Amino acid sequence: MPKGKGPQGKRITLKAAKNAVRVAFNGRRRLDLSKMGIAVFPKSILELADVEELDLSRNILKKIPNIIEKFQNLMWLDLHSNQIDELPAAIGTLRNLTYLNLCNNKLKTLPEELTLLRNLRILNLGLNCLETVPTTLGSLKELTELGLFDNALTLIPKSIKKLPKLEKLNVKRNPLPEFAEEEEPIDTVKRIESLYLVEKTDLCGPCLQTCQGERDELHKLEDMTPSPPNKPSFSSLITPNSTARDNEEEWRMK
Repeated sequence: MPKGKGPQGKRITLKAAKNAVRVAFNGRRRLDLSKMGIAVFPKSILELADVEELDLSRNILKKIPNIIEKFQNLMWLDLHSNQIDELPAAIGTLRNLTYLNLCNNKLKTLPEELTLLRNLRILNLGLNCLETVPTTLGSLKELTELGLFDNALTLIPKSIKKLPKLEKLNVKRNPLPEFAEEEEPIDTVKRIESLYLVEKTDLCGPCLQTCQGERDELHKLEDMTPSPPNKPSFSSLITPNSTARDNEEEWRMK
């Protein structure tokens, strides 16, 4: 390995990329390169730039190059659980995008060009390092879901709160003073709506730590649960029927 260079990760050949193309339930062609150990955006996939969906999640990517602009047909882009610390300005050229998942990365800022994605409906920016979000995100009028949870935000622009089609806005676990009094008390017993079974190797670092932490909390609760008291014993108690048999002659005479 050349000095000063990080790990290159797995090399994706064009043949391997072609074999990773799937047809999604909606009929779109999806290039699924998730969990492949990719550290550098593979240039070989430019031959498949006409796909409608691209999944590069759960890799070790740090940068997304400007050549992402070649994927003009993209409607669905999943980059969650990488190490991306910056988005290229070219992300704004993907005008057909309706879904963009950037959750669990290392983003500190967002490019203004992100607001050019006027068809975007779902945008997940949770689990990053964002201290601010641009007010221009309020120009994404088609947004129905926006995830900003687990960042370092102290303010949510009014333009975002007033998005006309926004149905879900998740800003949990941010140092937001305006939401401090609205937080619900911690409930140690929560109703489970969905249960997902996965291998440990499929979980990203933060997700695995969260699961292990919740498991430890459950074990603490089990240790704190008082054991049921022993069943009381009334060895000297005489049942009415036994008394009646002993005194049957006497009470019958009475």
